[in-house]
Parts: sequence; C-alpha cells; structure tokens
Amino acid sequence: MQPFDLSTIEGPHAGQPVITEGPGPGKAAAALILLHGRGSGAQQILGLGRTIVHSLGRRDLLLLAPHAMRSTWYLPRFAELKDPLDPWLVSARQAVDALITKMTAGGIAREKIFLLGFSQGACLVADRALRIPQRYGGLFILSGASLPPANREEDEPENPAANMEGTPVCIGCSQEDPHIPLARLRATEEALRKASASVETLVYPGAGHTVTPEEMSLVQEILTRGIVS
Repeated sequence: MQPFDLSTIEGPHAGQPVITEGPGPGKAAAALILLHGRGSGAQQILGLGRTIVHSLGRRDLLLLAPHAMRSTWYLPRFAELKDPLDPWLVSARQAVDALITKMTAGGIAREKIFLLGFSQGACLVADRALRIPQRYGGLFILSGASLPPANREEDEPENPAANMEGTPVCIGCSQEDPHIPLARLRATEEALRKASASVETLVYPGAGHTVTPEEMSLVQEILTRGIVS
C-alpha cells in the first residue's frame, strides 16, 4: 500500500506521517482512523487498533494512525482552549478531514469509516462529529469530550439540517477524569443525540484517564455490526 502522510494540510501537523496497516482502501471492508492523545503517538494508538483487529479475527480492516507534531494535537489544555482559530487545532481538524476524504475517494463509504480517539484524539472525534454531522460507521470517544471552541451556542452542529442518521457512538470516561469535566461530557452526549446519533455512554467512578475493558467490548461490538451490515 502506498504510504500516507499529511502533506495536503496546512499548519503544524502538515507532512506528519500516517501509519497504516491492513488492505488498501480499494480492498478494505472498512477503515478505522485512530487518534492518539497528548504525549503519545501513532504507534501507541495503533497498538490498540491491532488489539481490536485481533479480537475481531478480521484481516480486511484498514487501520490509519496519524501522528501529531510533538505528539500534541493542540497546545492548550482542554479547559484552556478558547480560540477556534488556534493554528494547532485548525491543523488537527484538517488532518482528520483529510484522512476521511482520502478514504472516501479510495472507495470506502463513509458508513464504513470508524473514528476512535483517546484523550486529545477523542476530543477531535467529538469535534468532527459536531462540525460535520454525517453518517459514520461508528465513533469512539474515549476519555474525551467536544472541544469548547468547536461548539456553537449550545453545541449545535455547523449545519443544523444535517444529521448523523443513527451513527453509533461510544463515549467512555471516568467520573472523576482529571482532564474532562463530567458536565462537558454530558453536554457532548446531549449534543450528539440532538444530531441524531445513537449514543451509549459508559462512566466509571475512579477509573482514571484510561481505556477500560468494557469500552473495548463496546468498540468491538459496534465495529462488528458496522462492518458486516
């Protein structure tokens, strides 16, 4: 498969690598875009993708893991990110959008494109869903929530006439997450429901900023349903 990178975007993440595994877009049954958290990287989140693929026993799932400049999609902390034109955030959004465009241009229907993010990556998944509310194969928002500058007055999508047409969404987070306020997570959940997503939220007391086995089970279930449908 021809190497991917983020050469078509602008800003800090331009030219950053995208690690891929699995068949190319013309042969893959579905694509799973994996977005890492702050201080992590493409290799680490790809490891999570490999675990998912192994558990499903499939060889027809294309994994794509872009790497952020300095392992950071945006510099301010979640609660401090106020500027919707922050160049790091704009560039990160372009990276996500470019990969989805690349997949659809390669022949993978948007209904077969899944996005999984952890921490900062999860915030980008929620951000994409509310900016461009369309039908996706599934969205996995793990220890994240919608970004404050991405929201309209009440988390309304940019195009209120568009909707997610029942896209399955898994939101998982600790009740006392040190980075994601529970109120922000609940607002994200409500906004996605308003956009006609089918949302299942898993909130755990004392889980910490991590991915739980219960979240992984739900991710696997949604992927299985979405790939074979």
